[in-house]
Amino acid sequence: MDMKKQIADGQGFIAALDQSGGSTPKALRGYGVEDSEWSGDEEMFAKIHEMRSRIITSPSFSNGKVIGAILFEKTMDGQVEGKPTPQALIDRGIVPFIKIDKGLEDEANGVQMMKPMPELDTLLARAKSLGVFGTKERSVINEANPEGIAAIVAQQFEVGRQVLAAGLVPMLEPEYSIKAEGRAEGEKILKAEILKNLETMDEQVMLKLSIPVEANLYADLIAHPKVLAVVALSGGYSTDEACEKLAQNKGMIASFSRGLLQDLRAGQSDAEFDKTLGDAIDQIYAASVA
Repeated sequence: MDMKKQIADGQGFIAALDQSGGSTPKALRGYGVEDSEWSGDEEMFAKIHEMRSRIITSPSFSNGKVIGAILFEKTMDGQVEGKPTPQALIDRGIVPFIKIDKGLEDEANGVQMMKPMPELDTLLARAKSLGVFGTKERSVINEANPEGIAAIVAQQFEVGRQVLAAGLVPMLEPEYSIKAEGRAEGEKILKAEILKNLETMDEQVMLKLSIPVEANLYADLIAHPKVLAVVALSGGYSTDEACEKLAQNKGMIASFSRGLLQDLRAGQSDAEFDKTLGDAIDQIYAASVA
C-alpha cells in the first residue's frame, strides 16, 4: 500500500480512535460500559482496547471507505488478532496515525496550547518502527484573538517539523471550538496564519480543522502544494450535522470520532455492531467524497 498516495487521493475518511485517559470513561459510558465494570487505568484501557479491536476487526471497517485511523499510544502498543495494531490496520488497507499530544495547557489569549512533550522523539521512533505513517496533535482555539491564534499555529508547525524530522507526516490540529463566539472571523485569522507558516515548510503536512462556518473557506489550504490533505473533526456535532456541514466543503474529508462511534454499544451482537458501524461509515464516506 502506498500510504501517502492513499491519503492524497482522499477517497474515503480517517477514523479517529484516539480518545485518551481523560476522555476514555466518557467514551466507554457512551459504548454502554459502566464505570463499575472496570477498576483502575489498566482495566479501563483494556476495555477501550476491546472496543477498538472490535471496530478494527469488523468487516465494514475494511470495506475501503476508511482510508486511515488515528490511534491512542496504548492502542498503538497493543495487539489486534495477535498483531501490533498498526500492522492490523495496514493489513486491512488502512493507514495508521498516532495521537502524540499530552493534553492542553490552561487557556491564555483565548487559546489552549499543547502541553510539553519531552519524550516525543522516543514515541516517534517507536511509532515509525511499528509502521505508523503520521501523527496527530491537537490544541484548541476558543476566541478570535490574533495573538493567541498566531501562537497556537506557530506551536503546531514547530511540533510538525519535529515529526517530519522523524520520518512521519504530521496532522496539525488547531481545533476551533464550535461553541466559540466570532468563529467566522477567527477562522479567517487561523487560515491566514496557516498560509503564512506553510510558506516556511519544505515538506508536506496534513491539517485537521473544524468544519468552517463559511463553506469552502479552506479551499486554498486544500489546494496548497505543502498540504497533503485537509481533514475535518466533528467537534461535538452529531453525525447528521457533521456530515451535512462537511458535504458543503469540497475536498475536505472527515476524521470523526464521536460521529463514527455514537451508536455503537458493547451489548450489540456482532451482526448488529457491524451494521451500525457500516451505516455510520457509509454516511461519513458519502459526506467526505461529496
